[in-house]
Amino acid sequence: MSWNICVIGAGKIGQMIASLLQASSNYSVTVADRDLAALSVLNKQGIATRQIDVGDEAQLTQGLSGFDAVISAAPFFLTPKISKAAKTAGAHYFDLTEDVAATNAVRELAEDSDTAFMPQCGLAPGFVGIAGASLAAELDELDSLHMRVGALPLYPTNAMKYNLTWSTDGLINEYCNPCDAIVNGERVKTAPLEDYEVLGHDGVEYECFNTSGGLGTLPETLEGKARAVSYRSIRYPGHCEILKLLLKDLGLERRRDLLKDIFETALPRTDQDVVLVYCTAKGLIDGALREKSLINKSFARTLNGQVWSAIQVTTAAGVLGVVDLMRTGGLPAKGFIRQEQVNLSDFLNTEFGRLYRAGDVTEQNKAA
Repeated sequence: MSWNICVIGAGKIGQMIASLLQASSNYSVTVADRDLAALSVLNKQGIATRQIDVGDEAQLTQGLSGFDAVISAAPFFLTPKISKAAKTAGAHYFDLTEDVAATNAVRELAEDSDTAFMPQCGLAPGFVGIAGASLAAELDELDSLHMRVGALPLYPTNAMKYNLTWSTDGLINEYCNPCDAIVNGERVKTAPLEDYEVLGHDGVEYECFNTSGGLGTLPETLEGKARAVSYRSIRYPGHCEILKLLLKDLGLERRRDLLKDIFETALPRTDQDVVLVYCTAKGLIDGALREKSLINKSFARTLNGQVWSAIQVTTAAGVLGVVDLMRTGGLPAKGFIRQEQVNLSDFLNTEFGRLYRAGDVTEQNKAA
């Protein structure tokens, strides 16, 4: 069965989602945004567009009528309005948000809904939750699950060793908001930028530290089943120390508007990037303590004649993989859907989830 999809947001991720849908025989796609200049880029590629002001509730609801599903690639603060309009229009709803409050708003809408609501569907939260839950399920008894994700420039040149590759608002949220975790068996909030660790992969050294939003609903699902669960962002060494100077010493955690202006003025964007997913789970199998790891490393690539960054590809594949599962009956068609309800193998076998296979998903089992 073919689905008619509305993608809200004509930014970098919205363009990637639309391009993949347009190339599929199983979907038709329309992109909605109020920015005519952004929509004109898609028009030139033969993708249908519609000018909609998300701030106009009546216009938004009318504009979503007739679609099987809505994918929000808009900023997180627009999530409540878009998800509400999708419910009124009778469409399934998916988004990419890492914002906890926005997700809670979606959850409330899903309680009595006849359609499905599945937020947090991108990379982290999103694919990393599917991967982490899959690792945990391989153990008879889970002790700890640690998930780490980095969207990084291939060729860092500044002191922060970082370039902008995705939403600046989302990035600042990660650095400033409290982080969900399980510590000593209990669900808690931890401080961002803490629990620092160093790891290496393919001869490259990285640092990791707590950031907000990446776990999605996993702490709820695994509470009482694990001693420790965490999510950390991967960066090149030195990044965390500079963040603490900016956010703590200079007080920019209280001036997010100024911090956003600084980041967008001083940090150039790049499409030459790498996305690294690094998950480890430890626990018992047949009474023996074992550790399992899943590593995925994705690079920018050419798809459908266009060059796309690694963060665009992995984020778009994250949401479209679960959309495809729902279209084919692989996920519940109503209510609130969590990422950990998705089977990793099923996800990787969808036409969009296969894009992660190019990142060489690697599972390494070793005795502890």
